[in-house]
Amino acid sequence: MLNRAWAAFVDGPSYPATPADQRTVRIFGLDLPLRATTAIVAVTLILLFDFSRTAIPEEVQAIGRAASAERYQALTRVVLFFLVPMAIVAFAFRDSPLDYGLRPGSWRLGLALALVGCAVMTPIVIAVGSNPDFRSYYAVSSASTGDLLTTNVLDLIPTEFLFRGFLMFTLLRAIGPVGLLVAQLPFVFAHLGKPEIELFSTLFGGSVFGWLDWRTRSIWWSALAHVYILTLVVVVASS
Repeated sequence: MLNRAWAAFVDGPSYPATPADQRTVRIFGLDLPLRATTAIVAVTLILLFDFSRTAIPEEVQAIGRAASAERYQALTRVVLFFLVPMAIVAFAFRDSPLDYGLRPGSWRLGLALALVGCAVMTPIVIAVGSNPDFRSYYAVSSASTGDLLTTNVLDLIPTEFLFRGFLMFTLLRAIGPVGLLVAQLPFVFAHLGKPEIELFSTLFGGSVFGWLDWRTRSIWWSALAHVYILTLVVVVASS
C-alpha cells in the first residue's frame, strides 16, 4: 500500500512533444526549437520591460513599494505576465492556453499538497517575517489583508503563468524534465533585491512549485500557495 501511495505521488504525467513542439528554426547555423526559443526570448524581454518599470508613471515609481504602487505594478503584470504570453500561445503557437497550466489538472492532489505546504510554511514564514531585513523590505507595503490578497492575486497568478505555465510547460515538451530547472532561473533572478534569506530559498521553493505544477498539470495550486505565503510575509513583517 505504501508503494502504491508513493507511486501515485511521484509518477507524474509525461509531456510528449508534438510535431509543433519539435519544429526548429535555423539561425546562423543553429537549429533551435522554435517554440522553446520563442518562450525563452519572450520571457527575457518581458522581465526586462518589467524591471525597467517603463509602463509605470514616475509619480507611482516615486512612492516606491507602497501598497498603491504594488497594486499598480500588479496590474501591469496582468498584461505583461499573463495577456502577452497568452497571446503568444494562442496566435503564434496556435495552441490551447489550457495546455499551459490553466486547467485544474489533478485538483485533489494539487489542493491537498498546496494546503499541506502552506501549513508547513506558516511557522517558517512567521519566524522569518519578523527578521529585520524582512520588516525593512515588506513593511512599507502594508495594507489591509483584503487589499494585500487582491494585489497578490493580480500579481502572482500572472507570475505563475509566465514562469511555470508558459515557459516551463513549453520547455517540458521541448527539452524534457530539465525544463523544470531551466524555468527556475528567471524566477530566481526576478527576486534580486529581496531579503537574502528569501533570495537563496527561491531556487528550492520555485522548484517545489515547478514540481507541483508538473505533477498536477496545473499552475493553480502553486499560485494558491504563493499568494498565501507572500500575503502572510507582508502581514507578519508589518505587525
